Amino acid sequence: MTAVKIRSIALPAEHGGWGFLLEPILLGLLVAPSAAGLWLAVGVLGMFLVRQPLKIALADRKRGRRFARTAAAERFVLAYGAVSLLGFAAAVLIAGPDILLPMALGFPFMAAQLVYDFTNRSRAALPELAGPLALASVGGSIALAGGWALPPALALWAILAARALPSVLYVRARLRLEHGKPAAKLPPLAAQIAGFLAALALWAGGLAPLLASAALLILLARAALGLYRRVPTPAKTIGFREIAYGLLAVLLAALGFAWEL
Repeated sequence: MTAVKIRSIALPAEHGGWGFLLEPILLGLLVAPSAAGLWLAVGVLGMFLVRQPLKIALADRKRGRRFARTAAAERFVLAYGAVSLLGFAAAVLIAGPDILLPMALGFPFMAAQLVYDFTNRSRAALPELAGPLALASVGGSIALAGGWALPPALALWAILAARALPSVLYVRARLRLEHGKPAAKLPPLAAQIAGFLAALALWAGGLAPLLASAALLILLARAALGLYRRVPTPAKTIGFREIAYGLLAVLLAALGFAWEL
């Protein structure tokens, strides 16, 4: 089996999910660093990686056939599953099971994504929104593992969701426009405005820094310019820019938590 084929089994085919995975992990560890939070990140990484080989293994079983890739996929499922269980077990032993509450609240969204995923409908809007929303809850759990109280931990989840969900809508609309297809511009812009207002409300309630709102304001400007003053851009460039915007949002929010709260 060639390296290229192994890579297609071992790693997710879509690259945008990496940003939505790493942003809550990075923000959580920056604002509430802890050994339990680091182990939790390991567990989530294993859970994220198991999805691709599990899809392949289940698809081959559904066909009633085994290929060379089937055995490889099953081995990756076992390896990633072991890493995930180790990470979650270590985190719970260190900090207790309560740290998993935000992720438990996000589980229905993850389940919805998986249902669509394993029925070959992963490109629909619902799973593309549900997956990032579930991953955003990881930031709240890492914050709990680092000693935060539940309300600010849930506020951290809300900030990450306010970053992720409008981004999905924006990229979907932007890519349609880049391919010459009609796209509704108002929903992603409205979602971005709603996210900004939500961050302001959290700031007013003392649960989030003003810099988090500033980060979402930057993303609002990006969405307005990208949709209404669009310059033709390759899809790969749009994707890399979103990763950069996500990193900027995380760093601004982390600085805000360090300085303001």
